[in-house]
Amino acid sequence: MFRPASVFAGACLIATPSVAQIPPDVQAMIDAAMATGDAKKIETVIELAKQTQPDSADEIEAIAGAWRKERAEAQRLAEAKKKEEIREAGMFDMWSGEGQIGAFLSTGNSDDMGLSLAVKLKRDGIRWSHALRGTADFQRSSGVTSREQFLAAYEPRFQINENIFAYGLTQYERDRFQGFYNRYAVSGGIGYKLLDSDSATLSVKAGPAYRVTERTTGETINRLAGLFGADFDWKIADRVTFTQDANAVAETGTEALLVVDSANTTLNLTSGIDFKVSDRLRSRLTYNIEYDSNPGPGAEKTDTLTRFSLVYGF
Repeated sequence: MFRPASVFAGACLIATPSVAQIPPDVQAMIDAAMATGDAKKIETVIELAKQTQPDSADEIEAIAGAWRKERAEAQRLAEAKKKEEIREAGMFDMWSGEGQIGAFLSTGNSDDMGLSLAVKLKRDGIRWSHALRGTADFQRSSGVTSREQFLAAYEPRFQINENIFAYGLTQYERDRFQGFYNRYAVSGGIGYKLLDSDSATLSVKAGPAYRVTERTTGETINRLAGLFGADFDWKIADRVTFTQDANAVAETGTEALLVVDSANTTLNLTSGIDFKVSDRLRSRLTYNIEYDSNPGPGAEKTDTLTRFSLVYGF
């Protein structure tokens, strides 16, 4: 039986449907998301577009695939450029940090004055990083100095792999109200990054240490020690960050941990909340606990300090 060509053409059209085009409003939504440069937002919009337009899912995925490829290439080029800049940087280049100041003054029934200063500097390399920090606390009550504390520390790190690092630490302290004029400590060991995300980071470290303490009594004590450290940062909200830093040193006699009666354990625990004021300026509320199991004569074992300060990043 003879059939007109038009019938065959119609049958072919039915058997091979045309590819559906992305609706203009959906395309505009995808373009707007990509214009933001926010990867999470773009992926969310792509997923919603595929769910609401299943007939155009292949075309939408093709757009997403091209964007992911372009983004990966841009990241690769940026990382290569950064590594090259690090290799060519001088000793005093590539540093970042923050300065912190807090103060109070009261008059009337009592004349009190307090000042707190701190600075942190950090330089991140390809595998090496360097951190410097210093703090100074000073307080006078009715003309009598009641707090005078200084600390300076330098810590280099070598990143062995993505999570494991080796560290070194050199630290100096002065706090005559805790019974020592000078205390020096050196340490080295291994650390591990337990958590690393956009909102939270947690790392721990541990290793042997050696400490020299020059007490206010004139006695000098040299001891082997063990150090444990932890550093935790949590971004609670867009402008609020919780920080937790801890350094504990368990000090023993020259015969290591077996000489329990001559042991001295110190703990420095600082918890803080940062409130972001601008890109560079933050306000910070911190609570610090310092514990020394064997302080100098007449000194308390535990000191606490609540501090409110302004922090400027650079």
